[in-house]
Amino acid sequence: MTDEHRRWAIGGTYLESCNCDAICPCRTVGGRKGGRSTHGICMGALSWEIEDGGTDEISLGGLRTVLALRYDDDEPGSPWDFYLYVDDRADPEQRGLLSAIFLGELGGTPQDQFPWVFKPSRPLGVRSAPIEIDHSETRGWFRAGKEVTVRVGDPVVDQEPVTCVIPGHDRPGHELYGKVIEVSDDPLGFGFEGKCGYWSTFSYSSEG
Repeated sequence: MTDEHRRWAIGGTYLESCNCDAICPCRTVGGRKGGRSTHGICMGALSWEIEDGGTDEISLGGLRTVLALRYDDDEPGSPWDFYLYVDDRADPEQRGLLSAIFLGELGGTPQDQFPWVFKPSRPLGVRSAPIEIDHSETRGWFRAGKEVTVRVGDPVVDQEPVTCVIPGHDRPGHELYGKVIEVSDDPLGFGFEGKCGYWSTFSYSSEG
């Protein structure tokens, strides 16, 4: 079976933060589709904790990934510049599978839900890093090595249903106030306080 037809599936929890004001205008809110980022340039970090799944041969349960990003709404195609960080506890086969899934190399769900896959992108590299995650539904946090730190706070009060394409518009989530987001991995370097965050679950597969 070739890589592009390799069967895989993973599920777990998702947490992100970026420099948009809450509620992030990129999301779908109350059924209304999102648009431009608050400031025209989006800088953020996304995290996934895989609870179960992988392939028939390789389990990814318990492993984590983080992605740090930047894009400009006014650049043609708004390409993503990003680093992908994969859990340093993964063995070589697990690391290769994680990278292939999150870079969209195995097809399926990422082709419809990962903007850095279905839009133009400029991958900056894949890093193996210690990744720490607390995906509590409020006041969660995550870190990838010394390069990425994110902490979020409480949910936005009285919010309409909010969904995000990356974990999936088919599943509920909630908008949070961001506390801290810091990324230091050249050429990505930024830090913000008091912006936005989002918590949800995810289920991705080669079947899309």
